[in-house]
Formats: sequence, C-alpha cells, structure tokens
Amino acid sequence: MNRRTTLLVRTLLFLFVLNSFSLFLYFITHKASSSPSSSLQLKKPRTYLTPLSHQTHFSKPWPILPSYLPWSQAPTTAPPRSCEAYFGNGFMRRRDLLLSRGGAGWFRCRHSDTLRSSVCEGGRLRMVPERIAMAKGGEDLSAVMGRREEEELPAFQNGAFEVDGGEVVDREFLVDKKFLDEYVPRGGIDRHTMRDLIAKIRIVRGKDFQCDEDLISKIRIMGWKDFESDEWIEEPALLVTRFEYANLFHTVTDWYSAYVSSRVTGLPNRPHLIFVDGHCVAPLEETWRALFSSLRYAKNFSGSVCFRHAILSPLGYETALFKGLTEDIDCYGAPAQELWQNPDDHKTARLSEFGEMVRAAFGLPLNVHRGGKPLFGHNILFVRREDYLAHPRHGGKVESRLSNEQEVFDSLKSWASNYKGCKINLVNGLFAHMSMKDQVRAIQDASVIIGAHGAGLTHIVSALPKTVILEIISSYFRRPHFAYISRWKGLEYHAINLAGSHADTGTVIKELVDIMKSLGC
Repeated sequence: MNRRTTLLVRTLLFLFVLNSFSLFLYFITHKASSSPSSSLQLKKPRTYLTPLSHQTHFSKPWPILPSYLPWSQAPTTAPPRSCEAYFGNGFMRRRDLLLSRGGAGWFRCRHSDTLRSSVCEGGRLRMVPERIAMAKGGEDLSAVMGRREEEELPAFQNGAFEVDGGEVVDREFLVDKKFLDEYVPRGGIDRHTMRDLIAKIRIVRGKDFQCDEDLISKIRIMGWKDFESDEWIEEPALLVTRFEYANLFHTVTDWYSAYVSSRVTGLPNRPHLIFVDGHCVAPLEETWRALFSSLRYAKNFSGSVCFRHAILSPLGYETALFKGLTEDIDCYGAPAQELWQNPDDHKTARLSEFGEMVRAAFGLPLNVHRGGKPLFGHNILFVRREDYLAHPRHGGKVESRLSNEQEVFDSLKSWASNYKGCKINLVNGLFAHMSMKDQVRAIQDASVIIGAHGAGLTHIVSALPKTVILEIISSYFRRPHFAYISRWKGLEYHAINLAGSHADTGTVIKELVDIMKSLGC
C-alpha cells in the first residue's frame, strides 16, 4: 500500500510540474492585453513592439486554450507532409522581399511546401481602395439581391497596395512572376485573389508614401466608423479575401487559415480584420467578429489606409480542411499533452485547438469534460437542413440530402422519450434560425451529433472530445468532409450510407441504440 501511495504521489507531482512548464511556455508566447476593447488604435505612429512590449493595446488577447501547443517560426520542425505541416505549422521557407532600411517598409513571405501556399506580411503598407474594383461590401442582403459574384470579388489595379521603399527604389513592383509561381502558385484556383493582390504591390520612395506621420485622429475608434483618408492603423491587421462566404464549410476553412496566419506570424494579440472583398453581410460574420479584434470592409474606408503591420491570409482553399478532399492526409486527432510528450508526425491537436478558439471567442467554457452519465441526460443534436436566403444569387431553397428528414426526426423524438437506458434529450438543430453562438453552444453540449451530409456538420470542429458523430449520407452526396474532420479531431464517427436519399427510421434508431450503449447508457 505504501509503495502504491508513493507511486501515486510521484505521478501527481510529475503531472503538476509538466502542467506548470506548459503554462510557462504558453505565457511567454502570449501577452495579455491591458484593454478588452475591440477597437483599432489610430494615434501618432509608433513602432509595434515585441510580444513582451508594455505598450497599450486595443486588440483582444489570445485566450488560454487547453490544446494549445507552441507555433514555431524557425525552420527546424514540421517535416513536409507531416500533420504539423498540413495543419499550418509548416510555413518554414522564408523569403524577405524588402528589408527595412532607416525606418522604411518591409515585406516577407513564409511558404509551406506541404500546403503549397504562403503567409505574407509587411510593414508600412498602404491600401488605396479606389484602385480595387469591387462592390462596397457589408450591405444588407435585401439591398443587393441579384448582384453578380464577379462584382463582389476584387480586381486589383497596379498600386492598389504600396510599400514604403525608403530613399532608394530599384524596381517598380515588389514581386515578379517567378516569385509568384514559387511562393503563391495559382494551382487549381482560377481567380487567385491573394496572388493578384501581391502581384500589384508597388514599391514607392519614402517621399511618395502618402501617410501623414503627424496625424492625430479626432475620431472615436470603436466600430471603425467615419474613417478619413490617410489614416494609420497601428496594430496588426489581417487582410482576407473570401469566396463562398455564406457556406459554413468554406467559411470554416477561411477562419482556420486566418487563425493559422495569426499564429505563424507570432502576433501577441488577435489582429484586426479587413475583408478585401465586396460580399454583403452574412450570418457567419458573427463568428468573424468574435474571433478577431474588429472587422471592416476595405471599400468602407473613405480614402487610403496605412498599416504598420499587415498580414495576408492564404485562401481557405489552401488549408488541409479543403485539400483533404482530394489528398490523402494521414492524420489522427490526439490530446495536446500526449503530443507534447511524444510528438508524432501522424497525429495532431491543431484542429482541437482551433475548435477551442471558436468556443472561447464566444465566451463558452473550455474546462468541460465529458465522462459517465451527464446529470441532466445525454443531448443528441439533430442538425437540420432548412430553407434560408444565403446570398444575392440564392433562391432561398436548400437542396434536400434526406428526403424524409422530418419523419426521421419525429421517430427519434418518440424513441428518445421512451428510451429506458438513460435520459436522452433530442435537440432540434434548426441552425438557420439560431445565432452562431447558440449553434456552437449546441455542438458543445451534445454527446451525439447526427445529421444528413451538409455544411452545418462542419461545426463538429468545436465538438468536445468523446463526442460521437453519426452522418446520414445520401448516395447523391457521398463526400468525405465530416469523416475526415472527425478523424483529425479524434472523434468517433459512424455513417449510414443510403441507396438514395430516403432513410429507414429503424436503421437510424438501431445505430443510435448501439452508440448509446457504448456511452454506458
């Protein structure tokens, strides 16, 4: 008994020391903000210092995430095609295109050979919105019905962005085609907006870099309202171009790419966000605002804007979430503590880290652990597909993936109310009529998530460990999106493959009975 007690004490002591060391590493790479405000700071310019700087910030701090592991900026880790490289910690090949001389601007890109994309960033960068052809963006959907997609995607003129080259400028444009083909390849993307943006960046002499260094804004910053021309944005800003902005799956790929870009560039706080596109407002914007410090559309500025530090986020198409649909990404979800002690190129905690980031952004608790029978019963969340108006070119009708969805739901409701093994709460996941925060909360509270193949299931990136996923797959929509996400998060996944689009209710109930028994219910 004494030997067992001694072993237990030593084990607890070891875990305490390991946890303390992990927290130490976390805090030295994260600086808590001294202000919770989500506004931008426009003042007399000053250098944005290191993560350990003591200057006042107006950006949101990074939350403490249980699955967080340090992100490296050194080319010494993440072998090509490893899980770390696929999920964003592999932007190792750095190219400095412009070095700062005498306080002038700078620009560099970090390339991932695995994802075949780059995260680029620069300082003393100027955006000239009138040289970007696109709709204003940010309008109410009802005001722009019928607008063509081509009007919403940016077309950049030469000099849409300029960088301060100092006193000596040896070329007009920042990059050439050779660099673009190597660091920002077009791949299978017909209209690569971020590549086009970088291609049009001009280098200008310091005397022609028109930003008023002595300007002191008289504008109240909160909400990005009433910006005048030639304003300085002092804190880091993330520039994002979106395509399928009303579809949850594609928007999650954009969220993830933006999150990764913020991490690999070592930002001490969450950046401010600028949409360099002309899309109208969509419900998914609620999460963009929660994740980042503030949000503004590029065309909503009334004049040119200068950035002390700007980061260009790769397209969502260039993330593992999207590439995994056509590439074999041999990765499996694992706890961060396990990978901290025993790194494994075929395991990842990055998607769990990101899911925790989404939950934390909405103020949802992160110290929730699922085990045994819940006090108030198991929640089975049925994710429904509903008709709703998604974008200006949408008719308001969603394509059915489960022709008898209501029949299946009604059968499950009757089964759940009469189940003897334990208490079951069947949750009607009418996501189109719920706020994004309520959707994420429903995912977090679910022991089992069931639904027909559809973008709404992408929310499982925020599911807790030990959540079970049951996907009902029509023969017309047999795609691997959610099987992969489940695997990359380490979630138990089941599928019912239909011969058409009609599900047998008895088969669905039998599958759920087996799942509930595996949960000890």
